[in-house]
Amino acid sequence: MSEAPLPPDAFAAALREIGEERYHHRHPFNLRMHEGLLSRRAIQCWVANRYYYQTRIPIKDGLILTKSPDAAFRREWVERIHDHDGRQPGEGGLELWLKLADTVGLERGCVERFDPVLPGARRACDAYVEFVSGHDLLESVASSLTELFAGFIMHTRIAAFEKHYDWVDSAGLDYFRSRTVQAPKDSRYGMSFVLEHATEREDQERCLAALRRKCEILWSFLDAVDRATSRPSLVPQALLREEDDGSSVVVLSERAVRIGGSGAEILSLCDGERTGNDIAETLARRHPEAGEIRVEVHDFLEQMGSAAALRFEPEPPEATGTGPTSEEAAAPDPAS
Repeated sequence: MSEAPLPPDAFAAALREIGEERYHHRHPFNLRMHEGLLSRRAIQCWVANRYYYQTRIPIKDGLILTKSPDAAFRREWVERIHDHDGRQPGEGGLELWLKLADTVGLERGCVERFDPVLPGARRACDAYVEFVSGHDLLESVASSLTELFAGFIMHTRIAAFEKHYDWVDSAGLDYFRSRTVQAPKDSRYGMSFVLEHATEREDQERCLAALRRKCEILWSFLDAVDRATSRPSLVPQALLREEDDGSSVVVLSERAVRIGGSGAEILSLCDGERTGNDIAETLARRHPEAGEIRVEVHDFLEQMGSAAALRFEPEPPEATGTGPTSEEAAAPDPAS
């Protein structure tokens, strides 16, 4: 016998509880951002990668539109696409995000081409579109309910940038200001839709799972940015050992991790001084023939982090460099 459905108030409370526990306002990267502890380069990396996420939002909203036979629903939901894409060029949330990119010192064309997008960030953003593509209308709308929590994080973010990052012009914060109005409006409609249509316990559980999955995706995105902007080094108990056959092994207290390909070279640069992005750029200069070397570096750092072989220390706020200049990028690597 199936469980009785939760009363609407209890169901709404369960949805909100997921946000309190799992929304990315608790992610260490966001906590550091709001405390003024991010370097300029970390802010730039986040802005560049987050633009890719922003471009996925109208795509997933377009998919949601195709799932509903109700014209009234579609008329309401399509406003989300207008909010992001604008009704004409030069308007909308994507344009406001590009204005933020301009303000933090990024080259707009580079951001629009997704050149700086990290592989882990891309996978996380694409996973959201794939989730909506593969699930029904109710679960798709439920996954959007992170908007319940977006309004307050935007207020927090505006205050943090104004207090801690005075090098970011106030006009660049207009995207955040727009979302303090749009997100509460969107979340009210989304919540009312979910409460109206999730009347069986099974449907309610599917909605709760969808919202948990969306929170996981947001965390995965920030995990990727956090690793790339932090300084990896082997954990104290790890030992890098070269085997007789020329391969390398990282020996930990309870297991060993065999290193293949360019892993040993990547680890040699994990000195606690270079960020993940620095390591990727160094190897890209050393091996210009290896077109996917940046992806390989970031994926390797993710794998070694998951294996608890690397620790990642955030770059301090005073590290305000913006990466190698064109002359530096063209110069030979002294270590090569």
